[in-house]
Amino acid sequence: MRVDRCSFCSGPLYPGHGIQFVRNDCKSFKFCRSKCHKQFKHKRNPRKTRWTKAYRKAANKELTVDPAFEIEKRRNVPVKYSRNLWQQTQEAMKRIAEIRQRRVEHFAKIRAKRAQKYKDECDKREVQRDIALIRSPASKLTIKDLVKQAKKKAKVKIITEEQIGKEIEADEEEEDYNTSENESELEMETEVY
Repeated sequence: MRVDRCSFCSGPLYPGHGIQFVRNDCKSFKFCRSKCHKQFKHKRNPRKTRWTKAYRKAANKELTVDPAFEIEKRRNVPVKYSRNLWQQTQEAMKRIAEIRQRRVEHFAKIRAKRAQKYKDECDKREVQRDIALIRSPASKLTIKDLVKQAKKKAKVKIITEEQIGKEIEADEEEEDYNTSENESELEMETEVY
């Protein structure tokens, strides 16, 4: 079973799947899905389309230069069949797949470390820029300044409590005055009739 590559995204293309397009110059293109076929018909560049393997390799998001890729290249030289050669090839394919997998994982770890370092730097810059949102302005004050502010607040509270008491007394006096005026007016009205 031969697993081909998609002409647009370079994804695996299994037998019986996908679409094959043959151009007028007899060059054939195989696509893994209609998405890739449509992108090809719209003449999009796979290197500029973010989800393709070509873009990922061009942007150094995937491992590109590795001897394991050289072994996988297609060779059109016929080789005489021998059982030993076939068995060795099968074992070598498994071994190469393991090595390739390890290298890809190592590459991914290195990328993740770089990304984490960059993210940490960005976070530090953001914290330094917006430190006023995190740290209260009172943290810059000394203990003496804090004591002075507390005394001022206490004085303000005392004054406001005294004022509230005076206002309540004044309101009560006004109510008494208003009720006495109303009573005197009623008396005058009754006398007039």
